[in-house]
Amino acid sequence: MMILRFSPSSPFVRKVRIGAALLGLDKEITSERADTTDPNDTVRRMNPLGKIPVLIAEDGGAIYDSRVILDYLDERAGGGKIVPRAGKERLAALRLQALCDGILDASILTVYEGRYRKPDMHEPKWLELQAGKVSRALAVLEAAPPPIDPIPHVGQITLACALGYRDFRFNGSWRSEHPRLVAWLDNFAARVPAFAATKPE
Repeated sequence: MMILRFSPSSPFVRKVRIGAALLGLDKEITSERADTTDPNDTVRRMNPLGKIPVLIAEDGGAIYDSRVILDYLDERAGGGKIVPRAGKERLAALRLQALCDGILDASILTVYEGRYRKPDMHEPKWLELQAGKVSRALAVLEAAPPPIDPIPHVGQITLACALGYRDFRFNGSWRSEHPRLVAWLDNFAARVPAFAATKPE
């Protein structure tokens, strides 16, 4: 049995959980909460960066981050299922994943600015920089929403998690200006039951 070190609010953990479910591997993974702010949590020994998700394989080896874990799980399931093997399909999936991971990174940095710094110490230029990344990425995606494969690939999974995180932490403020992405996410959720099952607390 593999072990997933997780936090239920992490969109990167959600990526892994959705991917595992799509690959039929979710029953082979047990989840164990991690507290990345606790210096005594063993997650820091599993991943020196102290970040989640971390997947512990049966041999005790630690696999991180979400992109590497999804690649590992895809290979374990036979390969080429959620990570295309080659060609334009692979490049498109990986590029979409990178774009949507960027949305998540900028979103999380914005959350951390509010969480770890007093309001009078917030840096507007920093927040504007992160907001710009998100708005430009969403504009590109709204102009040409990606298709949804019969088994969604890593890019499509990550887009769903990015939009879900903007709902969770930013009250769905993206929705009013991105109707095509709203429809895209509704379609993804209808096709992938694991999306609703992994909704953050």
